Amino acid sequence: MSSKQAQSQHCFVCGVDNHTGLRMKFYDLEPGTVEATYTVPDRFQGYPGVVHGGIIASMMDEVMGRVFMGGGIDRFMVTAELKIRYRKPVPTGIPLTLRGKAVSDNGRIARAEGTILNADGEILAQGEIIVANLPAALKPAGESVGTGWKVYPDGE
Repeated sequence: MSSKQAQSQHCFVCGVDNHTGLRMKFYDLEPGTVEATYTVPDRFQGYPGVVHGGIIASMMDEVMGRVFMGGGIDRFMVTAELKIRYRKPVPTGIPLTLRGKAVSDNGRIARAEGTILNADGEILAQGEIIVANLPAALKPAGESVGTGWKVYPDGE
């Protein structure tokens, strides 16, 4: 059973009020596994019909980093290292499945892997991420700092 993860207001990838961003939604499939289904609009292409590599990296960064934020845990992390392998062109205009899975977590530094799959289950891109806990002094305190960090209903 999946549960929806929180989103912010202005994040490029998940921001509900960022109308120039991706506005993606992420779901916990089980502890340490996150998934999103998303159709990339043509405005994010590099070549005609092909998603720009920087957009692919942004989506992968988000889905892998989010594996440590699920299950109601209020944990914010920053990317320390991101590796992406672009295996096949990632098309715009068709539903894609992004999946992130935890690999290791020592409480301060964590590692995850991720993939972007087409409808046939082919791996189009894969990645690895190392993330570190956000210092407490920088951690958002939910809506009190104007982030709008909460679970929004799917209709919003």
